[in-house]
Amino acid sequence: MIKTLAVHIKGFVWDSVLTPVFMVLEVIMETIIPLLMATMIDDGINKGDMNHIVITGLWMLLCALIALFAGAMGAVFGARASAGFAKNLRKAMFENIQTFSFANIDKYSTAGLVTRMTTDVTNIQNSYQMLLRICFRAPVNLVAAMTMAMLINARLASVYLIAVAILALVLTFITIRTYKYFSQVFERYDDLNASVQENVTSIRVVKAFVREGHEVGKFHKAANNLYRLFVKAENLMVATSPVMMLTVYGCIIIISWLGANMIVGGSLTTGELTTMLTYCMQILMSLMMLAFIFVMLTMSLASAKRIAGVLNEKSSLTNPGNPDYEITDGSIDFDNVSFSYSEKSEKPVLNHIDLHIGAGETIGIVGGTGSSKTSLVNLIGRLYDVTDGSVKVGGKDVRSYDLETLRDGVAVADATEEECMEACRLACADEFIQSFPEGYHTKIEQGGANVSGGQKQRLCIARALLKKPKILILDDSTSAVDTATDAKIRRAFAEKIPDTTKLIITQRVTSVVNADRIVVLENGEILAVGNHDELMKTCPAYAETYIEQTVGNGDFDKKGGA
Repeated sequence: MIKTLAVHIKGFVWDSVLTPVFMVLEVIMETIIPLLMATMIDDGINKGDMNHIVITGLWMLLCALIALFAGAMGAVFGARASAGFAKNLRKAMFENIQTFSFANIDKYSTAGLVTRMTTDVTNIQNSYQMLLRICFRAPVNLVAAMTMAMLINARLASVYLIAVAILALVLTFITIRTYKYFSQVFERYDDLNASVQENVTSIRVVKAFVREGHEVGKFHKAANNLYRLFVKAENLMVATSPVMMLTVYGCIIIISWLGANMIVGGSLTTGELTTMLTYCMQILMSLMMLAFIFVMLTMSLASAKRIAGVLNEKSSLTNPGNPDYEITDGSIDFDNVSFSYSEKSEKPVLNHIDLHIGAGETIGIVGGTGSSKTSLVNLIGRLYDVTDGSVKVGGKDVRSYDLETLRDGVAVADATEEECMEACRLACADEFIQSFPEGYHTKIEQGGANVSGGQKQRLCIARALLKKPKILILDDSTSAVDTATDAKIRRAFAEKIPDTTKLIITQRVTSVVNADRIVVLENGEILAVGNHDELMKTCPAYAETYIEQTVGNGDFDKKGGA
């Protein structure tokens, strides 16, 4: 996990190195100041040597200024390193997610991925900054102060060792107990983000069905679950502060008592006692900073595991060793294909599919909901890999192609305005685009909120046509289009792109009556294949559905009609 994350410090290594360097310099200066103070008291104030007081004071001022400069530079470099580290992590996660197959994406929820790229990365950023600054500063300060205290009076300094041992035990106990709560917190963040995402995305549906109260209740439940986990963790963490304060003040009292006796006995000077008290505060404040770091690292450990999981996730679909970069034609062959979304599935989604489609053919694919129509065509672009058998495009197994070549990209940035207009005319989108005040320069809002369902579908068809594909898959793409427009689109396809293989997935039989062949699917198996006239004679399910749709509202989901 650490190795996975550490790779992404690249570009900010020097910032990461300079931060602890300046932190150590600051600690050295702060350690020297109490020693100078001791000499000022013993050799200056007690002896009335004003010259010594002034010189020592100037040295203390110089040390303080160096410490100030070092602390400021450490903060600057630490902020730059942690922010750069967070930027690299977000970029790496986003780039890796783009390579995921559908099978990989199915492992994560959208809200979970959003939480990882926001809350989890922010936790890592804060922890990394403190790791560079406090995690170097606190131990060095602890060791330096302890060493100097031992040199001054080893017997008195032994009090610190006892305090350190007590605090270490308490902090270890608290850290172990709180980790299990913090590891659950981020799963609750996923639920919270999912609630917000679903509500905002489907706000029109929520308002249409007056479900605001239900959504508010669902959000409150997710927020309360998060609240309870944080309270449980904080109830344990709250013990850190009183234990620290009790230890600090206990050490001060013990050292003052023992130190006073030693001064009376002549084995310790007033300046040395003052220095010991200063080192006492430095030692215990270092422990407090380490305690704070333990809290942050405990929280960030859960975040680090979640981020590393995304970064280590490798696409289940990869290019072969020597991929093919050219698709000769749009022929498609399903050879005894079976497919399951999960290896644990008892029954395959597609079972023993044998289907051979020639280049340029128009194939209708019909069937009820859950008959695996979309699953079938997802195998063509290798969005999933077959479980058994093979899918061939242009006579070659899709697994032998370069993935980018097979899918032919999705961008249309290099298309000219004339090409866009021609594609829109083919998709019957030109007529409504021209009615917009800004025509083809109209901006489409997120989710196509400023166009209707039918207009949205026609724009998607136009975008697909711009790719000039050898295979065009229309997955229920005219369900929101009226029958007359549907007929125009099909006629334009036949006239303008006759060499493109067209697969039309639909439940509306009238959309595929003119197809070269129609495939009827049922429960992941091919029930029948043929043209409209043949199926009307040989496939009762198809014939009855067609008759009901032409006179009523029949579809393949109505048993008895299909």
